[in-house]
Amino acid sequence: MSEPVTDGVQVPDIPTRIRTGLSAGLRTSLKIILFSVPFYVMVSLLKDSPVLDFLGKVFAPFMGIFGLPGETAFAFIAAFLLNLYAGIAVIVPLQLDAFQVTQCGLMMGLAHNLLLEGGVLSSTGTRGLTLTICRVAIAVVAGLLLRGLYFLLGLF
Repeated sequence: MSEPVTDGVQVPDIPTRIRTGLSAGLRTSLKIILFSVPFYVMVSLLKDSPVLDFLGKVFAPFMGIFGLPGETAFAFIAAFLLNLYAGIAVIVPLQLDAFQVTQCGLMMGLAHNLLLEGGVLSSTGTRGLTLTICRVAIAVVAGLLLRGLYFLLGLF
């Protein structure tokens, strides 16, 4: 039996597709692990050190606007500059509550991987910097709205 043809392209058989998918999935998983584990270990080691406490206090006034501890600033820096996985690796050892994790997820989901995606947007002819600034602004507004909603509902 020959392989099916779709739009003039020969579709590989199921075992080939499974092998290709597993191989791609393993490569992607390895990349995620190689990004996430160093951040997780770094924050775990720094969590009880005076360095993280000091820097957390420096960022506490700004992060407090969103109902977050100052240490979460590192998660945002990792997510904004790298990717969501790096941000997640930073927030895990911080032992945040459900609201704080939701707040981080919302804001990081809206504005992550800004350098790479801004560069890609610029290469398509759009205003990459303008769109990057918009993404950060939307993340800030969404964070403020979620904090306000949480406060209005009396959950905070």
